Amino acid sequence: MKISLQWINDYVDLSDIAPEELAHELTMRTVEVEDIRYQELAYDKVVVGKIMEILPHPQADKLLITIVDVGEAEPYRIVCGGCNLYEGQRVVVALPGSYVRWHGQGEPVLIKKTKLRGEPSCGMICASEELELDELFPASREAEIMDLKDFDFPAGMPISEALQLNDVILEIDNKSLTNRPDLWGHYGIARELSVIFQRNLMPVADFVLDSSLEDNEHSLPVTIESPKRCSRYAGLVFSGLDSRPAPHWMRVRLAAAGITPHNALIDITNYVMMTTGCPTHGFDRRFVNKELIIREARKGETLELLDDTFLQLTAEDLVICDTSEPMALAGVKGGKKDSLHDDTTEMVLEVAVFDPLSIRHTAQRFNVRTEASTRYEKGIDTQRVDISIALACQLLVQLFPEAQLLGYQDAVATTTSQAKIDVSLAALSKSLGRKVDYKQVSTLLFALGFTVQRVDEDILNVVAPSWRSTGDVSLFCDIVEEVARIIGYENFDFIPPTVTLEKAIKQDGFDLERRVREYLAFRCDFREIFTYPWTADDLIAAAGVEAEIELAQPPAPDQSRLRPSLVPGLIGNVRGNLRFQDEIKVFEMAQIFLSGETSPSDPAEIFPVQKLNLAGAIAADEDQGLYIFREVKGLIAQLPDYAGSEQLTFQNISPPVWADKDVWLNIIGQGESIGSLGLLSSKVKNAVGIKRTQVAVFELDMTKLTPQPTRGHEYRPLPHYPLVEEDFAMIVEEKVTWEQVREIVEPMVKELTYVEEYRGSQIPAGKKSLLFHVLLGSDEGTLSSDQIAGKRGAIVKQLSKKLGAELRQ
Repeated sequence: MKISLQWINDYVDLSDIAPEELAHELTMRTVEVEDIRYQELAYDKVVVGKIMEILPHPQADKLLITIVDVGEAEPYRIVCGGCNLYEGQRVVVALPGSYVRWHGQGEPVLIKKTKLRGEPSCGMICASEELELDELFPASREAEIMDLKDFDFPAGMPISEALQLNDVILEIDNKSLTNRPDLWGHYGIARELSVIFQRNLMPVADFVLDSSLEDNEHSLPVTIESPKRCSRYAGLVFSGLDSRPAPHWMRVRLAAAGITPHNALIDITNYVMMTTGCPTHGFDRRFVNKELIIREARKGETLELLDDTFLQLTAEDLVICDTSEPMALAGVKGGKKDSLHDDTTEMVLEVAVFDPLSIRHTAQRFNVRTEASTRYEKGIDTQRVDISIALACQLLVQLFPEAQLLGYQDAVATTTSQAKIDVSLAALSKSLGRKVDYKQVSTLLFALGFTVQRVDEDILNVVAPSWRSTGDVSLFCDIVEEVARIIGYENFDFIPPTVTLEKAIKQDGFDLERRVREYLAFRCDFREIFTYPWTADDLIAAAGVEAEIELAQPPAPDQSRLRPSLVPGLIGNVRGNLRFQDEIKVFEMAQIFLSGETSPSDPAEIFPVQKLNLAGAIAADEDQGLYIFREVKGLIAQLPDYAGSEQLTFQNISPPVWADKDVWLNIIGQGESIGSLGLLSSKVKNAVGIKRTQVAVFELDMTKLTPQPTRGHEYRPLPHYPLVEEDFAMIVEEKVTWEQVREIVEPMVKELTYVEEYRGSQIPAGKKSLLFHVLLGSDEGTLSSDQIAGKRGAIVKQLSKKLGAELRQ
């Protein structure tokens, strides 16, 4: 979800706090902020221009030469192919040094001084799609330039300032909002921020309904025939309306939140939803026959939606009807005939609460997911209808001074009961691991909208606000979480748990998995992650893996496939965590899903083929690529010693699709390839937006690791005689690996250590220099100079004979 900080500031003044601090505190205490986007950065060096003169292009009929005032001492000469240019026109000019999307396609391109068909051109007069403003300024024909005729901006004014494109947008991870339906609107986020930063929260609106208009002759009777599926439904009748566009400020805010602007009436309904989190819908009064009925659909009924989709309805579907026919699929989408039109002058405004499960089933059955259904699926309290009505009425009166509320009816089947929880201060302190008192707890909960009544010295009676009583808060542990998150998880001391250990049943497979996890976490300083079994399409495409198994009911349109590899999810985790730290070490051990069928327990239950894989990644600065690659290689090589499995080796057999073409290896176990490691290719990193960072990745098939009865540790006594240190710099063919060198040298020395590879002007083309360090010694006595020279010579001779190596002079 996208949150506008300017919108938030309507309700809580946070103007003195940096967006980065807001995002950090919101992430630590409420929901995860995935990104901070400064709108104005996209419009750097993009200004208002005024066309002073238009000249024909001598070499091209479809191009024109324009002389444009951009607020500087001299006007700019710009060649343009726009079809709607005229002298005196105010346009948007991208100056040299700015970035635009050429014809709205591909990656942003840098604007430079250039020549077009032989004529010099300094800048670019932009179409709306080239600045990603086509939702605010839709073009009616090809090559149409963005015309600012409705604005009186001076030439040279930054377009971000002129068009109010100077907001800061917080992109919030929807998964972290799933159990917080109160946060699916700007006001809910504003409420949280007011608590976190201890600021005053202003009301959504101050409009008060005239009670004399309820159930009058102009109102429409509302009948709820399915009270279990619709708890409240308000219908308000307005006149004096038209299809004028919404004011620019509202259109800009909606677009920033991901909502396409239409006209003032539709935009108001969307604005209310994006503010309060409660969807609203407008019907054209002309097409509503006598009354509003909320009921289950009847056999044979159909409905044409706004997007021209025809639905065959069943009793499973809740619909909004008049006395004649269904008008809307309740909580999901409106019908085409009865919704708002360009010539609408009277509107019936719906503000309602529907059952979450009912809406989810209907949306999934018809595969129709909307902003409204997403919010209803989470659960909305009936009291939220009141603030939504107030805001809608206030905006209608503000945007349509001649508008009148003719009448309304508000039918309530049930109201949201406020959750009541008895809380023991002693139990709360024990759960938190720190002592808290009545004053601290009551102050904190009161700020969140809870009421707290002290029963005795220990027990508190806590009542949750309606917006937290839709299933979000109902248990003692929910109160523990509320107190802990506002105090700040980072402010708690780390206390090791006290446990009683009992001997477990020996299970070799589980023991191996445990030892692998312990090795990576404790010895290699990795953090274990857990990702969903489905993976985002952009990550699958970036990693280049083939995902063949699709979900019938995906959690999101772009997350419809089960992972065939752990690498895409790992890449996504690295990308997300790079926002907070520069160096990352993460791993995951989890199932992957492949084509084919299996029945692990019951022949009647068919599942896709699953395999347990292990994958990990190290991310570091861009100059650390080879270092982290070797670190990954080293930890894989040592894994069998700590985990108790057969030894692993490395070969170049088949490169993984996600790896750099030069820096990769296959992991070999029992003579076959069981995995790969390598640096992420630049193509993959660019595709997912990882910049100025190297990422080393490995993945292997855990089912191919065979547990060994013992770990095979071998005792070696300390040497009785002095050891001699020697370094070797050997020039070898580029294709020669360190593994090949190690197999030859290791039996000839007491200890062997890799140092570095070198390629440069002093090394012949197609070759590299391998530097390694050895310890020479004997169990029979101290080595003489001749014996040392002999051992050195033997090493060089064997490398020369078997690998064609030469000692670098």
